[in-house]
Amino acid sequence: MTPDPLIALRPWEAPEVTSWGRLPMNAVDRRSGALPLDGDWRFQLLSAPDAPVGGAWSTAHVPGVWTMQGTDDLPRYLNIRMPFAEFPPHSPAANPTGVYEREVDVPADWAGRRIVLQVGGAESVLLVHVDGRPVGISKDSHLAAEFDLTEQVRPGSSATVRLTVVKWSDASHIEDQDHWWHGGLTRSVLLYARDPLHLADVTVRAAYSGELRVDCRVRDTGGALPEGWYVTGEVDGELLAQDVEFDRANVEDERVSDFLGEVRLHTTVPDVRTWNAETPELYDLTVRLHRADGTVADTSRHRIGFRDVEIVGRDLLVNGERVFIRGVNRHDFHPLTGRTVSYDDMRADLVLLKRFGFNAIRTAHYPNDPTLYDLADELGFYVVDEADIESHDHAHEIADDPRYLGAFVDRVARMVLRDKNHPSVIVWSLGNESDYGANHDAAAGWVRRHDPTRPIQYEGAAKLGWADPQLASDIACPMYAPLEDCVAHALSGEQTKPLIQCEYSHAMGNSNGTLADHWAAIEATPGLQGGFIWEFWDHGILQRVSDGRPAGRGGAGLYDNGVPAPGYRWAYGGDFGETIHDGAFIADGVVFPDRTPKPAMYEHREIAAPVRIESYRHEGVVLTNHQHFRGFDWLTGVWELSLADGRTLTAPAELPELCPGETAAVPLPFALPEDGGEAWLTLRVTTARDLPWAPRGTEVCVPQVRLRAADVRREPVAAGSVEVDGEGLLVHPLLTVAPTLSLWRAPTDNDELGGMAGRWRSWGLDALVRKVVSVREDAGRVRVAAEYAGAAGVVRHRQVFTAVEGGVRVEEEAELPDVFDDVARVGTVFETVAGLDLLEWFGQGPWESYPDRGAGAPVGHHSLPVDELFTPYLRPQESGGRHGVRRFTLSAPDATGLTVALDEPRQVCVTRYRAEDLTAATHHDELVPRPGCVVHLDAAHRGLGTASCGPDTFPSYRVAPGVHRWSWTLRVL
Repeated sequence: MTPDPLIALRPWEAPEVTSWGRLPMNAVDRRSGALPLDGDWRFQLLSAPDAPVGGAWSTAHVPGVWTMQGTDDLPRYLNIRMPFAEFPPHSPAANPTGVYEREVDVPADWAGRRIVLQVGGAESVLLVHVDGRPVGISKDSHLAAEFDLTEQVRPGSSATVRLTVVKWSDASHIEDQDHWWHGGLTRSVLLYARDPLHLADVTVRAAYSGELRVDCRVRDTGGALPEGWYVTGEVDGELLAQDVEFDRANVEDERVSDFLGEVRLHTTVPDVRTWNAETPELYDLTVRLHRADGTVADTSRHRIGFRDVEIVGRDLLVNGERVFIRGVNRHDFHPLTGRTVSYDDMRADLVLLKRFGFNAIRTAHYPNDPTLYDLADELGFYVVDEADIESHDHAHEIADDPRYLGAFVDRVARMVLRDKNHPSVIVWSLGNESDYGANHDAAAGWVRRHDPTRPIQYEGAAKLGWADPQLASDIACPMYAPLEDCVAHALSGEQTKPLIQCEYSHAMGNSNGTLADHWAAIEATPGLQGGFIWEFWDHGILQRVSDGRPAGRGGAGLYDNGVPAPGYRWAYGGDFGETIHDGAFIADGVVFPDRTPKPAMYEHREIAAPVRIESYRHEGVVLTNHQHFRGFDWLTGVWELSLADGRTLTAPAELPELCPGETAAVPLPFALPEDGGEAWLTLRVTTARDLPWAPRGTEVCVPQVRLRAADVRREPVAAGSVEVDGEGLLVHPLLTVAPTLSLWRAPTDNDELGGMAGRWRSWGLDALVRKVVSVREDAGRVRVAAEYAGAAGVVRHRQVFTAVEGGVRVEEEAELPDVFDDVARVGTVFETVAGLDLLEWFGQGPWESYPDRGAGAPVGHHSLPVDELFTPYLRPQESGGRHGVRRFTLSAPDATGLTVALDEPRQVCVTRYRAEDLTAATHHDELVPRPGCVVHLDAAHRGLGTASCGPDTFPSYRVAPGVHRWSWTLRVL
């Protein structure tokens, strides 16, 4: 038997083999008229790439990963460590290999044409055969591979296409990204036909000035170019002029000129509509290659945008403007299909991001599906396009390893060749977390020669020196740099490059604390220009609890508002039987796996608000346009006045005509009532017309300003008595568990990974023992002194219960010893009877908020069912809090219940779960809601920070030792 030459090459362990038989990458559009090969293919999963194919075939859907389609090779999650022990460039002997096979009917009218197979993505090594004959090899899991099948197939007949995908290879060592490991054909497969005389590449340079240059490369599969060919182009129907044709007279080697033709087309578009993320104006460009007789041999269509990108000093400029980069890192992900995403999925991703104020995407950590770039062009996003290079576990060795030199340059170059014509792409990235070495410099050199119109960034180079001009990165793009370091660098006088963090806030669980503080500093400090949140998705995979398998494509509709249906859960690392994994670190997005926004999204929306209320004066409020390129004509608004006495007044808002950066005073829409106490003015800003990313009336932001502070009043003591039990605990008809001191919260992911939860446990804060010191009654008051003993110290707690009209006032004091220098909370916890299912409150809302994440929750009158207050982070933890609450009511359907008034705005949490319930659970299907409400009233609550991967919250948001005092009044409705 003749050995298979592709198998004989053993490409899965040969880093010098990046491809064989694969066509060069280009930016020519080939989707029109192609024959799609998506659907069910025959499939076998082998134990190794050289194992014989045999036995029964099953089916697998293409595009798709076999790890989500019922095989025994299941997803696995690791962040840094490789899933096998072998060192680069080796791969394990046990190497899952998927064999996909189907018949393809080649259209008869393709006779005489060039026939090409395009495989959109294969993880990680692709071997192509047609009718048993070898065609080619490709690596690079996240870029398409094309193969010329003209000599392999016959138009009008059927051919058997076999695609063999080897899961592990030398390439896996540079695809060590922070996401699930899968295997399969992840993007669409298609077959297309073109004339032998064809456009080999098209390069578009569309400048802000309206100048357009289109460079075309022409080849013929026969080798020599025929005489008389020519190229034409048009933009929105206007013909382009042919500027330069490179022929034999322009080159020394006639063989080269016979083989390759080059043409430059140009024009200048008058009154050009320029492209930017706010107003993404696009033009239709059509390029046609003609034969000598004028007939069209090939056509390529593009949507282009006229814009400039440059770095001037320490500023990144788009069309001459210093723009803030409000970015997010995004993986191709879906909870049912893994790495495979549809057009509708991608559009929904970008529409959601647009609605929440994001204007930039870093394609972490590989080139995304090509459709994403079309959508980014259309909807308006600045894209940092990142090469498929991450060698996290073996970064230092690989960065200078000459065996990987070709792979580095190949991956970066192919990305640039594919995506160079997208106006949305403003920066090239050389990859992620791969140290820094000669391989990066080689790739950067290729990019600078091929595309001098865009800057390059690479965090691995930038971390060696934010200002060093000799390094490959044109942008200082650190990860999770402390804010104080960024500000100090910008103020040092040494800064030479824009500072835009490639990752700066880690969205794992209940997180993204201090986001508003970061942006306040960025906007106030020249030299700081933004950054990218890690990341968009929680990568939870929908899993059947009964058998631990992925739900797969059949799981559609089995989740809602971030919560799976009964019998299902969101799986994270370790849930598919992996013995080595990184747990819930895969759940670190600003949206849940079903794209439901987390509360942090509303924080970002307000931070990115195009309309700001800067200040309040007696004659009105001051508004500012915080956009870069447009006015307020696309917006409308409604004024809302919230008064502490329960009233809410509304009036239409007329936004002033302001250019970007301009400010104007607007008169108050209301005469402020003399009564009513505290007053807050909110401007609810919505879209004034239908937009591609939002229908008319979509809320854009809700800027707010306080018009009047609260009155400080103390209620008089009323006749009556307060009852306590033998332990000095308040007895109340609506409480099932009396108010006690609480210093513990169910640790957030930041608490656990940042080390705070470990300290709290070592202090015994999760198991404090209460001891009554004294109980005294006098003049209608009951005074209770108690001690709460932990492993490291004792907290003294005093309560004074006083009868007031219709209820009881509770005054509390807690004295924390110095050893408890950073606790989770200091406050009161109690539990209510069942049936109190509605919470109404005056304070920040309606979404969850915390001391260091409250900018997106305006003060007002809010109302939600208790069951909707809880936020279902994938790993149960502290959640559901509302910051700045002045008072609240818990009521039953018959309007009975209780109301609580607080002495000043406090952190309040009302859910169905005790802190110990949440602490003990690993997934939400393990939680059992309690019939009543668990209520926390916090005098002080620790901020969230982002310490699971990044800086902790600021000292000003931490809970210090010493004496804490608070009071609250409880009444029955």
